[in-house]
Amino acid sequence: MNSRNKGKVGEREFASLLREHGYDARRGQQFSGSPDSPDVVSPALPWLHIEVKRVQNLNLTDACVQAEGDCGRGAPAGHKRPWIVAHRRNHAPWLITMRAEFFFDLIREFQPPSHRDTEPKPISHSQTADAEQPNTNQVTKEQNT
Repeated sequence: MNSRNKGKVGEREFASLLREHGYDARRGQQFSGSPDSPDVVSPALPWLHIEVKRVQNLNLTDACVQAEGDCGRGAPAGHKRPWIVAHRRNHAPWLITMRAEFFFDLIREFQPPSHRDTEPKPISHSQTADAEQPNTNQVTKEQNT
């Protein structure tokens, strides 16, 4: 599959993932035809610029620069929309990359800093592929007892 078709497939996959999570979405360029339009458009997320990359070897810096450059198009002058880069390799889960300040704005919406828990909440196994790896320190400690 050539890179252009792989990009279209990736955009459809990510739009489908958004729909699975309750957000209506479609490929952006298929309707507007503009090369600088968002890769995926969601009526529920009009404030967000979504750049999709479906490649094995992603230059994440270049992808973020592209998203940053495109996120102001279509917005009122001086009002850039926040952006994300949704990316995945073959046989791998989707990942999201964004600016740190956007990440902190998002988490503040759900849990302001003054209401933080004193202990971190555990991450479920479905949230990370690394969760299946045993903690070698724990295994060694258990074997020594």
